[in-house]
Amino acid sequence: MATTSNETGAKRKLKADLIVIGGGSGGLSAAAGAAMLGLKVVLYEKAEMGGDCLNYGCVPSKALLTTAKYAQSARESAKFGVTTSEPVVDWEGVKAHVRKAIDTIAPIDSVERFEGLGVTVIQEHGQFADPKTVVSNTTEATARRIIVATGSTAFIPPIPGLNEAPYITNESVFSLPEQPKHLIILGGGPIGMEMAQAFQRLGTEVTVIEMDRAMARADADHAAVAVEAIREEGVTILEGHKAVKVTGTQGAVTVETEAESGNQTVNGTHLLVAVGRRAVMDGLELEAGDVAFDRGGVKVSDKLRSISNPRVWALGDVAGQGQFTHLAGWHASVFTRRALFKQGSKASDLPLPAVTYVSPEVAQVGLTEAEAREQFGDSVTTSSFPFHDNDRAIAEGKTLGEAKLIIRKGKLLGASIVGDGAGDIIQMVGYGMSNKLGVQSLTNFISPYPTRTEIVKRAASAHFTPTVFGNASKRLVGLLQRIP
Repeated sequence: MATTSNETGAKRKLKADLIVIGGGSGGLSAAAGAAMLGLKVVLYEKAEMGGDCLNYGCVPSKALLTTAKYAQSARESAKFGVTTSEPVVDWEGVKAHVRKAIDTIAPIDSVERFEGLGVTVIQEHGQFADPKTVVSNTTEATARRIIVATGSTAFIPPIPGLNEAPYITNESVFSLPEQPKHLIILGGGPIGMEMAQAFQRLGTEVTVIEMDRAMARADADHAAVAVEAIREEGVTILEGHKAVKVTGTQGAVTVETEAESGNQTVNGTHLLVAVGRRAVMDGLELEAGDVAFDRGGVKVSDKLRSISNPRVWALGDVAGQGQFTHLAGWHASVFTRRALFKQGSKASDLPLPAVTYVSPEVAQVGLTEAEAREQFGDSVTTSSFPFHDNDRAIAEGKTLGEAKLIIRKGKLLGASIVGDGAGDIIQMVGYGMSNKLGVQSLTNFISPYPTRTEIVKRAASAHFTPTVFGNASKRLVGLLQRIP
């Protein structure tokens, strides 16, 4: 059985091959792999198994986005010859769908499943006592290897008045007792923009306050397409506005902003803080474990090993190399390959994809065009193909967007796609880059017709069009035609 903080008496002493602190994506994947390979594993998780992604992040947000898409489909159905009335949103029903999604996936990450794999699960806060020992209220464990996989949490910026005003984060937005009438969102990154569009489609008035440009990490051209589409749906997006003061009480919140275009005061019923995330290191006593860290997280090498304590590894958000569930999963794979199979994997071995699940979706893998040109200058070229020339997109009436490949000397440096289904389509480019395939490889397959993924092949083919159909090719074909 799992050990809980309700047990009393002397601390239980445990000796393991691996200790994992944190039951999110990276920690659970590493723990499961080690246990299935016959190693003795102790896992500490003080909160809910599955971590932020399952309980407060990826899963509930995508479930909410799905309900919002159904509401928007009802509004847009007339364009397809189907007449419906304005959708009526049942907030309790929306939350029930979100909860069902979490509950359906939860057994995969449950205490019971991991105990069935042979993992000793300690449902308590774990912290370092010394470089090889982790303790909790009731246990003291030592191991040859220790993984820190404590994830991240919402960063709360030092805006005057914010700590005194009622605000929500991703940990509370999906369980609000009532649907917000006017939701103010601080931050125009992926979380902020996804929630903005979802709540707007569900009938909430939404204002986004972003001190830079919205979706600033995405390809600038593609971000602009998505941001404009969200604005057209009714979301107010204040770019270049810095929040300088927050006041209010429950149900009535005010945010004052400063901007070159003019200061504004925004009044709403709820305030969602989504300006970024910080690594969770509180109470880990990393100094006692001789584990070096900074504001970004545990300081590790590209092998994910602590630079100060070789027993310790960091996976996922707390490793300071990106905040994605799929990256945490890859980190667990790197740990398993390096620590258990003695292979040479590194965290940077594969290009990192990212998707913002707004409509239209914005997906990125590898370098953006701006990043590539900053590194390689004029040797970088791009090749694009629009969705409005894709037959499947035309048939579905979803023609906004394009695929853009970032190329240098025939090598794929990255890609960006904005459009319906971009997150699924980008994986073809990610596969090619991960396996060191050139841009030509994206032309050398048969794409079923009609599919949206065909847009990648067309973008790759467009790169070779000047060469294949240029004057030199014409002369060559002319000469070859003389051969009997």
